[in-house]
Amino acid sequence: MSARWTDQEARERVAALESRLERADPAALEAVSGVVEVYGEALGRIVGAVDAEAVAALAADELVGQLLLIHDLSPRPVQERVAAALEEVRPYLASHGGGVELVAVEGDTVQLRLEGHCDGCPSSTATLELAVQDAIRAVAPEIEHVVADGAVEVPVPGVPLPMCPASAHREAV
Repeated sequence: MSARWTDQEARERVAALESRLERADPAALEAVSGVVEVYGEALGRIVGAVDAEAVAALAADELVGQLLLIHDLSPRPVQERVAAALEEVRPYLASHGGGVELVAVEGDTVQLRLEGHCDGCPSSTATLELAVQDAIRAVAPEIEHVVADGAVEVPVPGVPLPMCPASAHREAV
């Protein structure tokens, strides 16, 4: 059987569902939660009945991989998923003269080290929240805390910049 939706179509449908769920009444949310729980149990039985190679192949599909994540059935260890997420955001961070290093994954916490211009940057907290945390939580929903050495609080209340420009950190010659 072939896929009926492209990954983009699946993303759009998921976004539309999330929007509708945000407006749903509590009874409807409880019903949806129950259906998800039953389907998760069924999916767990399917995953348990096929070999690891098949599960890995299924997890490589964007939509199926997210479904496995939702039900805590991903065949990839959390540390591997977090490392892959950081690889995805590194080009963005590098474009602003920064970087990130994975220090440790312990329980529901990821410890990172911001590098380069991100270290000590007033917008490093915003960068952490907007880029790094979102990327990690997309592949590891079991992670509840992302702690980074080098992240500092934005000193002025308001909407932080997504990243410090590299020019703000250049020393005068």
